[in-house]
Amino acid sequence: MMATILLLFALLEGNSTHASLPQWDDQVSWPAAAVAPLALDFRGTGGPAVAASQTISYHVFLPLTVAQPSDCAPIPGVEYRTLEVGGDPTDRPAEQHADLNLALRGYEPTTAYLGLVDYDGHDDSRAPQLHTLFLDARVPVFARAYRVYDWDWDCNCRAGLLAYPEVTLAGMAVTPGEVLRLPDSGYDIGGGFEALVLYAAEDRITLKYTCEDNVVRGYTIHVEGVCVEPRLLALYREWNAAGRGRLPALRGLQPFGRAMGGEVGVAIRDTGTFMDPRARQSWWEARWAPGRRVD
Repeated sequence: MMATILLLFALLEGNSTHASLPQWDDQVSWPAAAVAPLALDFRGTGGPAVAASQTISYHVFLPLTVAQPSDCAPIPGVEYRTLEVGGDPTDRPAEQHADLNLALRGYEPTTAYLGLVDYDGHDDSRAPQLHTLFLDARVPVFARAYRVYDWDWDCNCRAGLLAYPEVTLAGMAVTPGEVLRLPDSGYDIGGGFEALVLYAAEDRITLKYTCEDNVVRGYTIHVEGVCVEPRLLALYREWNAAGRGRLPALRGLQPFGRAMGGEVGVAIRDTGTFMDPRARQSWWEARWAPGRRVD
């Protein structure tokens, strides 16, 4: 900005001798200008004073282009397709819908057991299995536990933290750049697909195990801290902008992104209700791991 002001003053001086505008060189900079040097006094002493000064060199810097982090690199060998949405599209833009964009609700850390827990039985053998989120189908280390905020639909605003269950989002330890997959289930929503992408951003995704554009029935999974595969994100944005008549659909175990850091957050819902993602019988096929009983 200062260089531009000085150059304008020089051009307005009718008696000044000045050179032609400098040319670009291979170093993406301008050579020292041969204009009459000027200096501005911004001390507020009765107006801007103009005085001779030393020769001024001008430099123009172009934005730095940085390669995309490897954690967000495309996943080789995957392609994405869309599926027709059943029923009406969501009643508001997805990014402004607290059932689709978990960032609107938010969540807070809580103190709770960091491991699988046992509730009374679960009667759906086709429910999504969270260990299949990972390529090695492991029970992950639970790094942190969180409580998601409730939502007041009357004021369309955040309410208090959900009181039950005690954990509604689990932070699971991952390796940065690790590939994450759609947790496998026993459901087929059409064409061999198991889930729709109801919402996607650079760092989160919402997956729904029915073909409706809402969380009213069926299972919904939110994954936080994931770099959504660039082609999947572009496909979602294309169809979201086109009115959401179709949305990207994923098959069981199909990769959808990479871990951005050392932890991903996972929340799971049944007919809109947030459930405990640590529940062994529900989401982990009663897999063995140290755990505890929850009443």
